[in-house]
Amino acid sequence: MDTLNAFNSAIQRRSPSTLILEHVILRRAPPAFCTKTDVAGDNPNAGSAQEEEKNDPSLSAFISTLVPTLIIALVFVSLFLLLRRKFKRNYEPRTFLGSLRPQERSPALPNGLLNWFGTFSKVPDSFVLNHQSLDAFLLLRYLKIASATCLVGCCITWPVLFPINITGGGGQKQLNLLSFGNVVDKNRYYAHVFIAWIFFGFVFYMVARESIYYVNLRQAYLLSPLYSNRMSSRTVLFTSVPEEYLNEGLLRRMFGRALKNIWIANDCEEIEQLVEERDKVAMKLEVAETKLIKLANTNRLKSMKKGGQSNGALSNEAEANGESGSVAAKWVPTKKRPTHRLKPLIGKKVDTINWCRSELERLIPKIDALQATHRAGNGKFIPSVFVEFYRQSEAQSAFQSLTHHHALHMAPRFIGVNPDEVIWKNLKITWKSRVVRNILTISFVILLIVFWSIPVGFVGILSNIKSLIELAPFLGFLNKIPPVLFGLIQGLLPAVLLAVLMALLPIILRLTAKLGGAPSLSAVELRTQNSYFGFQVVQVFLITTLTSAASASVTSILCKPADAPNLLATNLPKASNFYIAYFVLQGLTISSGALLGIVGLILFQLLGKFLDTTPRKMYKRWSTLSALGWGTIFPVYTNLTVIAITYSIIAPLVLGFATIGLYLIYLAYRYNLLFVTDSRVDTKGLVYPRALQQTTTGAYLAIICLIGLFGIQAAPGPIVLMVIFLIFVILFHISLNSALDPLLKYLPKSLEAEEQSLLAAEDGVAAPHSSGTEKGSHGASLGINSSTDSPRKDLGPAPHKKPNFITKFLRPDLYTDYHTLRRLVPRGFADIVYDPVTERDAYYHPSISSQTPLLWVPRDSMGVSRQECYHSGKVIPMSDEGAGFDEKGKLTWDYETARPPIWQEKIYY
Repeated sequence: MDTLNAFNSAIQRRSPSTLILEHVILRRAPPAFCTKTDVAGDNPNAGSAQEEEKNDPSLSAFISTLVPTLIIALVFVSLFLLLRRKFKRNYEPRTFLGSLRPQERSPALPNGLLNWFGTFSKVPDSFVLNHQSLDAFLLLRYLKIASATCLVGCCITWPVLFPINITGGGGQKQLNLLSFGNVVDKNRYYAHVFIAWIFFGFVFYMVARESIYYVNLRQAYLLSPLYSNRMSSRTVLFTSVPEEYLNEGLLRRMFGRALKNIWIANDCEEIEQLVEERDKVAMKLEVAETKLIKLANTNRLKSMKKGGQSNGALSNEAEANGESGSVAAKWVPTKKRPTHRLKPLIGKKVDTINWCRSELERLIPKIDALQATHRAGNGKFIPSVFVEFYRQSEAQSAFQSLTHHHALHMAPRFIGVNPDEVIWKNLKITWKSRVVRNILTISFVILLIVFWSIPVGFVGILSNIKSLIELAPFLGFLNKIPPVLFGLIQGLLPAVLLAVLMALLPIILRLTAKLGGAPSLSAVELRTQNSYFGFQVVQVFLITTLTSAASASVTSILCKPADAPNLLATNLPKASNFYIAYFVLQGLTISSGALLGIVGLILFQLLGKFLDTTPRKMYKRWSTLSALGWGTIFPVYTNLTVIAITYSIIAPLVLGFATIGLYLIYLAYRYNLLFVTDSRVDTKGLVYPRALQQTTTGAYLAIICLIGLFGIQAAPGPIVLMVIFLIFVILFHISLNSALDPLLKYLPKSLEAEEQSLLAAEDGVAAPHSSGTEKGSHGASLGINSSTDSPRKDLGPAPHKKPNFITKFLRPDLYTDYHTLRRLVPRGFADIVYDPVTERDAYYHPSISSQTPLLWVPRDSMGVSRQECYHSGKVIPMSDEGAGFDEKGKLTWDYETARPPIWQEKIYY
């Protein structure tokens, strides 16, 4: 007893790492918490470990997770079914929103409680492709393919591995009975090997098949008139351009007669600040004018209640054009007019409306002069150039060719960049700065992924302050704070901090992508996708798996270090129980929560009432749809698929729950993409092949894990077979990527003539015999605006016999080829026609092309808005059409038409 007490005292003076080193590496006497049964005998399942197996809580833990999660999901879905009937703007905005073109809207759903299911199920996924974006369509396809892969995995693994595992003789109970850890006979591992060959081979085949599908769909989409006639498809962005090449004449000699327009990027710091100041002052004026008009109307209503003057409307035009503020003065005293201080607290107080007008009188002419200077090419150039070609094929040739004879000059190049997505600050980055930025930001992301556990661990410590106080007595003062405050610190604070941490991570990753020099928002999303996937795999999967397995066996390992391999081989499969619960939680709560969107509903309804004080703010909240961030959406579900594949052989039951969970998530996103959300960033579907490549991580992790488990159990035959298979899949993967990589980046010239034939068939004329190299030839791949008004014929069925399911699945190159998928892409979705001003200003910095904003105020019956529009209109355009007040004085606007004065038609760049 004295020996044990002395040993315990020594433990208290040692760090955990020292303790582990002493008892695992040096194998000294067992810790005090080891029982005699633990140290006696050679059975690794002795003592406390044996008791744990006899009382295996895996099934009860699963039920404890399933029941409350299922109840929450049912409540969410029930609320969704009830609320969608009342709040159409939140649950079906794409069916009626006036800010969308008619061809962008989705079919209206019946307003019943359940009768909309039929209409919903009849709308194909391809509707998202035609009415939203390629990225949105491919997100649905990924979720569907991931669910189907897991379902096939169930069909492959369950009939063989369940009987093998159940009769394995390992003494496991409940759900652990179905896992690899229950198998003792080494000869049975051959079943796991060959089933792994079959399933992982299927996974790699699916990746190859879907990659071929994406290549064909991408070519059909980008070569069709829907995209090829757009300016962005014919424009190449060159970065890191040498100073001597920032010359329009030299660039025209380089690219020849194929070149149409050139925009050499300018340093717009001065004009950008002025434009920001102008817009800020303009919005300040709009708010002040609205406040004045609303105050006048409120005072009029009060006067009416007291039996005073009821209207006071203007009698003639001359009165409206009278002295500024004279009409408002009838209802609003001068001291009640909107005012503000030029500096916070100590600045001079001025009349906001008069001050804004004078500031705009100063700023607008100055901005117009600077804009003219930049358009004339007299600004300071920065090392980036946008080059527009007459034809898409010519732009592709320039994009694919080596432009400069020095390394990293006029590179990297980008094609298809939408002007609205350009990160203009990054265009001034030189090639040297870009290299340094990439090294620093990549290093930072790696360190962030590795050490993210530290802040998360700190939050976890806060949730158990009492234990922390026992370990660190100097924190004892926390016991003296009031119980209510102590409960908040231990209960609410960790949850809030964890939510803030997880919300900050995507922001940090996107910021590092921008700091790394990404020139567009789509490039930012693609880089964020890679880094966020790394975080998901390392932090959400690997660390959780390893800590779960280690925590289940750490006591026994410390007691008997020699049995560590056997204990880890037994407990690693048990970690799958956490992911079974994880898939239940994700599948039920994410899908039901995405449908309900309760946070968005509350924010829309409540914030709109308190913050939307002008017609502009009301219109923007009404017309702006929520959008998904592809760089953070795809990695979450790619990681779920990776987890399912990794555990497919070790614990096949995971595949079943993954199938259900992923399919429920697919249904939720299908509804939202069809009826609720919009797309703001367009990667042209490049997020999809990246997600496919990242999915193979699951197969590699599973193979390596199986090799490790076979090594722990000293099974040489299965090890050799799995190593051979690993070498095979690596070689296959390398060959696949080398074959497909060029097709993911470039468009082939061979399909230009094919596109001409398809367009000729749509127009009902004979296909042209020319190769499509002459100007004016009929071909969307050449970027010529073909009419969308002439009568067209349907392309008809694909040019091959209708295949059966197996044939279609095995031959994606034949039955999902360019000609087949081209029929999914509409031709007459929108007229791609640009007016001269749009063509001139498309790739100028926004501050160069920015026009003076139109102000929008509500109309009143007294004529205040009319007079204010007249006087403010001398400085800046202002309108009071489409907005006003109801009989209670509440601000309203004509949301049914959704075409207010500030509405601007979407430009398809």
